[in-house]
Amino acid sequence: MDLQYNIFVAIMYIFLFLFGACVGSFLNVCIYRLPKGESLTKSNSHCMTCGTPILKRDLIPIVSWCMLRGKCRACKAPISPRYTVVELLNAVGWLVIGLRFDMMGSGAGMKCILTCLVFSALVVVFFMDWDTQLISTGVLIYIALIGVLQIVLSIIGNMRLDCSIKYYIIGAFAAGVPLLLISVISKERAMGMGDVYLMAAAGLFLGVHRVIAALFMGILIGAVAGLILKHKSGESKFAFGPWLSIGIFIAMLWGWDIVNAYMNLTGLGEILYGDGVITKLPNVPMLNPVIHLFF
Repeated sequence: MDLQYNIFVAIMYIFLFLFGACVGSFLNVCIYRLPKGESLTKSNSHCMTCGTPILKRDLIPIVSWCMLRGKCRACKAPISPRYTVVELLNAVGWLVIGLRFDMMGSGAGMKCILTCLVFSALVVVFFMDWDTQLISTGVLIYIALIGVLQIVLSIIGNMRLDCSIKYYIIGAFAAGVPLLLISVISKERAMGMGDVYLMAAAGLFLGVHRVIAALFMGILIGAVAGLILKHKSGESKFAFGPWLSIGIFIAMLWGWDIVNAYMNLTGLGEILYGDGVITKLPNVPMLNPVIHLFF
């Protein structure tokens, strides 16, 4: 029985990887067409050089690009390897999420699915903002709607949240408002409104604790990346959305670990919860009475 179950689990994770690659193929369409305002469904995929429609057998994620050796079947023009990178990235991301949340564990399936869906949106945000320094409003609304869906599912009892609902609502403002102030004060030179909406939508999905971790990681990674890019190109202006997306992904998987480590390191956990050193924040934090008045 154990052997059969292990085989079943392995097959499920393989399926998750393959399905993630297929979704990654669609993400390439989103990354290319959304900034241009083109339909995601009406026109078929075609070679960017000669315009020849791509055959169905050449649309197999990852495999087709390798089989064609990165060239168009019709005109032999090079096909960017980034299409395969996006497919592989989404597949690996979904697999990591499935393993992190124990997809086969009790009650973890829905959380795994929603996290995978948000991750795919972050992949689109990363590459779209990198290419155009624009973030699709539709993608941001999509992330926010998944956050709302998560809350609804918790209310009807289909999944369990990491903390109470109000902390998810507060999360939408916890990271969004500070970035909004930076954007307004700098007249969008330091921070674009797309980044503000991205963190607000992420906060609705992550909750206040993890979105702060996401913002911290995003700013830290963005600062390092910005210095590297400035050193190489001499250009100080760069897209911030990609680095915020990485921060959000890290917080989705290890946000609580980051928060707990910070709480213990600074002693803030004892101030807020009065329990001394903590190993993990409670799922529904019970704040000290005075602090509880403000939340």
